[in-house]
Amino acid sequence: MQPSATDPRPRVLHLAQPVEGGVARVVLDLTKAQLTAGMRVTVACPGGELAERARGLGAEVRGWHADRSPGAGLPDEVRRLTGLLGEVRPALVHAHSAKAGLAGRLAVRGRVPTLFQPHAWSFEAVGGATAALALRWERWGARWAHRVVCVSEAERATGVRAGIRARYTVVPNGIDTDHFAPGAPEASGAPEASGAPEAPEAPEDLGTPNAPGAPGRGAPLVVCVGRLCRQKGQDVLLRAWPEVLRRVPQARLVLVGDGPDRDALRRLAPGSVEFTGAVADVRPWYRAADLVVLPSRWEGMALAPLEALACGRPVLVTDVDGARESLPPGHAAHCLVPPGRPGALAGAVAALLLDPELRASLGGRGRRHVLSTHDVRRSAEAVAGLYRELLGGRPLVSFECRESIHS
Repeated sequence: MQPSATDPRPRVLHLAQPVEGGVARVVLDLTKAQLTAGMRVTVACPGGELAERARGLGAEVRGWHADRSPGAGLPDEVRRLTGLLGEVRPALVHAHSAKAGLAGRLAVRGRVPTLFQPHAWSFEAVGGATAALALRWERWGARWAHRVVCVSEAERATGVRAGIRARYTVVPNGIDTDHFAPGAPEASGAPEASGAPEAPEAPEDLGTPNAPGAPGRGAPLVVCVGRLCRQKGQDVLLRAWPEVLRRVPQARLVLVGDGPDRDALRRLAPGSVEFTGAVADVRPWYRAADLVVLPSRWEGMALAPLEALACGRPVLVTDVDGARESLPPGHAAHCLVPPGRPGALAGAVAALLLDPELRASLGGRGRRHVLSTHDVRRSAEAVAGLYRELLGGRPLVSFECRESIHS
C-alpha cells in the first residue's frame, strides 16, 4: 500500500451490481454528497441507469460486469474487479448489496478499509441449501469488512442472531426531502383509468384531484411502488384486492415499477388494476395516492414508504425488518400488517380508504417524521463520519496494484 502521489484527497469506490431501484438510489445520494464535500468518487457497476446518473453527477464511472446472483461467473467477476481496484487505487471501498459485497470482499480481502452494506441480507432472499450457503458466506466474509452498515436496527439484529460477527453501524436510509414533498392539490390528481399497459408520468397528465382527506374527489387510489418481484409482495396485494373492492367498490390500484414478475402479476391481476411500468418520476403517483402500500416479504429499509411519507401520504407496510422502523411512532396500529396474509392486508387497506380524516392525520405526521429522522443529508453525514473514522489518524492509503490480494 502506498499513498497517492497525485491528489491528496481520498478516493472512495462505490461498488454495486443493481443499477436501478433502491440500492442505486442510495449509491447516487452518497455520491452526490461526497462529491459536494470534495471527495474523489468512483462508481463501479454493470452500466445502466446508475452509471449514467453517476457520470452526470461528476463521478468517475468504471464498468464492472456482474450477474445479480452468484454462479459460475463469480471467479471472472472477482478477477475483473481485482484489475479495476489496481487501476482506481481507492482509499476506501463501499460495497452495496449481496453480490458486490461478495465479489468486493473476495477481491479486496481487507487490504483497504471496506464497508459492506447489505441492503437486506442475502440469506433472507433465498431458501434451502442456497440460504445455508449464503449464511455461511456472510459469517466467513465478515472478517473482510471493517464495518457492516445496516439500514435499520432490525437488519443489524438479524445479522447478530444469524451469527455474523462483525462491527456493525446502523445508518437509516434517507431521502431528499426537498425533492419528495407534498404537491399543490391541483398537481396531485389521480390518473384517469385507461386500461392501457402504460400510465401517465407527468403531473399535467393526471386527472381528477385526490387531495388527501377529501372524500368524493375521485375514486380512492392505492399505489404500490417497487420492483415487481417476490420480495416486494405485489402478488399478496393482488390476492387481497378483490376483498378491498368488495368493501370499497370504486377503489383503484396502480402498480408502479417493473421487474421479473411483471407477466405473472399481470395474469394474477383483476382488470381494474393498472401497471405503469418504470416511470421517470414517481412523485406524481405518490401525490395522487390516497394510500401507498408496500406488502414486502423482507426488507432492509425500503425507500418507497419514506418517499410517500415525505410527500404527505399515509403508508401501509408489512411487519418485516426495516419496514416497521420506517413508520412514525404511533402509526403501527393502523399501518402495519403481517407479511404474506392477503386477508389482513385487505382489511387494513379498506379501513384506511374508508377513513379520510385518519389518512390525512397519518400523512401529516409522516412528513414531519421523515424530516426529522430520514433526511438524506443526515444519512450522508453519518456515512461520512464512518469514512473519517476508518481513514483518520493515519496517512491515507490507496490500493496498490503490485501487492497480491490473493496471498
